[in-house]
Amino acid sequence: MIEIIGLTKKELTSVLEEMGEKSFRAKQIWHWLYVQGAKSFEEMTNISKDLRNKLTEKFTLNRPKIVTEQISADKTHKWLLEFTDGQRIETVFIPEEEHGAVCVSTQVGCAVGCKFCHTGSQKITRNLTAGEIISQFMLVKDVYAEWPSSSQDNRLVSNIVVMGMGEPLHNADNVIKALNIATDQDGLAVSKRRVTLSTSGIVPHIPEIARETGVKLAISLHAPNNQKRSQIMPINDRYKIEEILSACQEYQKIVTSRYITFEYLMLDGFNDSLQDAQELVALMKKYKIGAKFNLIPFNPWPGCHFKPSSNNRVYAFSKELEKAGFAAPVRTARGQDILAACGQLKSKKSV
Repeated sequence: MIEIIGLTKKELTSVLEEMGEKSFRAKQIWHWLYVQGAKSFEEMTNISKDLRNKLTEKFTLNRPKIVTEQISADKTHKWLLEFTDGQRIETVFIPEEEHGAVCVSTQVGCAVGCKFCHTGSQKITRNLTAGEIISQFMLVKDVYAEWPSSSQDNRLVSNIVVMGMGEPLHNADNVIKALNIATDQDGLAVSKRRVTLSTSGIVPHIPEIARETGVKLAISLHAPNNQKRSQIMPINDRYKIEEILSACQEYQKIVTSRYITFEYLMLDGFNDSLQDAQELVALMKKYKIGAKFNLIPFNPWPGCHFKPSSNNRVYAFSKELEKAGFAAPVRTARGQDILAACGQLKSKKSV
């Protein structure tokens, strides 16, 4: 059985032609999957019953199973989802007034092992397929009744942030497939400007993301130099800051209109001094990166010894970056009360 969600248009067309069907059938099915949000082949009413039966025999059409769901006091919505093999991940929807972002996971667990990240304390189990990645976004559209068949007028589910469980660029092929399906204008039609991929800095794949998807890039930096970064991010022993910034230069040669966001988790007494901010400024100027910073208050989780920086230190840090000409907003933590905030996702059990 072939998982139909996650096939590219070319792959879907090829399989249908092998079944003796005309290529235009692929366009019809694509429309049912990604415009209408069909959850079964029986819903595809402009396709013959005979073909619908063949599709049922050849393909699976699944959404992940919702195991548990929680809604935060700030309306952040978190699901523990289970796939057909029993593996579980978490997906989060962060609503704003006129739009909202689905934070999708790309792996069960994570191999990067950042010391400040709850997800990183869960060992890697496997990569998600392209279908499992994109179906998280589709499930949120289901929950919020945002397909054309619904009477719901407002459209909140508009953005995708690839910032959930896992390192996306350790699963680059499936992530690229999923993002190209998401941004296909004949289907889900999510604007590339509304998609952000966040990576700890897997250098070889950074230019590939620019070439193959054109989506926005965020780098989990979290320290101004290699000595500090290696203490909290073991991946830095493989890919140094200088290599990451060189790859960012390549990204910006391809996607010339995009700033790169550098995510920076504010850890009390570790990386939050004015000297740290000045080192960051020097790095960006040396590599001539079109950059903005996203300062993230640390979200505590059980068993982690780090503490959040004080508000005064966070805002002083922000002002130092802004003084040098870099946007440096402080992210408002969302979903902390249900462990749905940055770095808090973990799926071994519902917490």
